[in-house]
Amino acid sequence: MKKSPIKAGVYLVIDPSMELNVLLEKLESALKAGLSAVQIWDNFKRSDIAEIISAIVKLCQQHQTPVLINNQWEFLNDYGLDGVHFDEVPDEKVIQQIGEKALLGLTTNNNLATIKWAAENAFDYISFCSMFPSPTANSCDLVDFESVQKARSIFNGPIFLAGGIRPENLNQLQQLEFDGVAVVSGIMSAENPNAAIKNYQQKLRTL
Repeated sequence: MKKSPIKAGVYLVIDPSMELNVLLEKLESALKAGLSAVQIWDNFKRSDIAEIISAIVKLCQQHQTPVLINNQWEFLNDYGLDGVHFDEVPDEKVIQQIGEKALLGLTTNNNLATIKWAAENAFDYISFCSMFPSPTANSCDLVDFESVQKARSIFNGPIFLAGGIRPENLNQLQQLEFDGVAVVSGIMSAENPNAAIKNYQQKLRTL
């Protein structure tokens, strides 16, 4: 497992409960547009977990795009994943077991102590959730823009924003300093994920 840096841009979260052929087709379309990373949401409602993760990792490796698993850090060494994205602050023993080779990301909100914890524990990036109301981020509190502004002085790594972000409302975030956006339905529900990614990328460049 080789540690690859998380680049600025569009970070894609995919739902493994989708029909596999459809998921892989949409993922490949998105990867061709260029992604910061791919996160596999831990929404496994099926038994063929190994087949799903292995297929996703293989496809992402072909495009030199890091793949992270959501919360299920035990899967790291089994499937050649690049890292783990935690929805909550994990136990320090878990971090020790993971080691230094894996990418580590953490969902954060208005609690600045969480951001400070991520900085102190050398996490590679953080992701704020939720910037706007969203059906796929309904467990997240809405983020105060002030929290994002304060985060830059606490955390040196890439900062992503997530939750209800669409190309049409990206201009509402232009006062904030961030490195990219994490998107779920805005890409995977699109008929043409490649075009959807490029639309996000174009909007990000104009901020």
